[in-house]
Amino acid sequence: MSSSTDPQPQAYSSPTTRDQTPAQQFGTAGIAAMARPSPVTRAFMAIVAFVERLNLSHSKVGNPPIYDNRVFPWTQAIERDWRAIRTELDRVLTRQDELPGFHELSTDVATISQDRGWKSFLLCGYGFRSQANIDQCPETWRICQGIPGLTTVMFSILEPGKHLPPHRGPYNGVLRLHVGLIVPEPRDQLGIRVENETYRWKEGEAVIFDDAYEHEAWNKTPHTRVVLFVDFVKPLRFPANLLNWLLLHLAIFTPFIREGADNQKAWEKRFYAEAEALRNR
Repeated sequence: MSSSTDPQPQAYSSPTTRDQTPAQQFGTAGIAAMARPSPVTRAFMAIVAFVERLNLSHSKVGNPPIYDNRVFPWTQAIERDWRAIRTELDRVLTRQDELPGFHELSTDVATISQDRGWKSFLLCGYGFRSQANIDQCPETWRICQGIPGLTTVMFSILEPGKHLPPHRGPYNGVLRLHVGLIVPEPRDQLGIRVENETYRWKEGEAVIFDDAYEHEAWNKTPHTRVVLFVDFVKPLRFPANLLNWLLLHLAIFTPFIREGADNQKAWEKRFYAEAEALRNR
């Protein structure tokens, strides 16, 4: 599961010290595109490609691979309350083996992961809410309400030896937050590379990056790594902000999101039915 050649760490640098921002690539060599044969879907993806280019030129916060947290002051509140999130995560992990592989929910993720080494526990995603999961993690949900433009909240679980190969996210109209919740030692054996920068998670520390840049993640330790995984709307100027809003609200009608929601509901039905059966023994 791990790569035969490890990524070479790069020193983290604040975007305020960079001479220039690297260019985003609209695709990743060697990784199949998330494409569907439907004419409607093809037309939608063509619009996405146009809006992505507009988003780059209309960003209010620049386009670095990894952001300085000072650009988003609300990260301080998330970091302050991280232990409350960790407490709820610990309860979730009592059934860690039953949590779904990410590719079991979002079938397009199979382009980068086809085993259960990358698991998730979803609270919400692009118009879909898992009320049962939110009920298990009410403090996590409350804390995340302080994130402007929230679109996705989940726990992202990387099992020992798991490597997610280089890839890019489907759309640059959102940014991604990770907060380290369980970060095993040695820390130099796990991390995430975004473009030419490598970040190593730290418990209680937030990092914001643009997953539309090529990125990869790995956990070569013998223990599980877990982060709070959040997507939120990228701050943009008009008219990109309007088009971005429209695309994100239309996304819930695409096969990517609809299939994921159906898969999540099916998994929840099994997961909570089994819990109920155990309680009634």
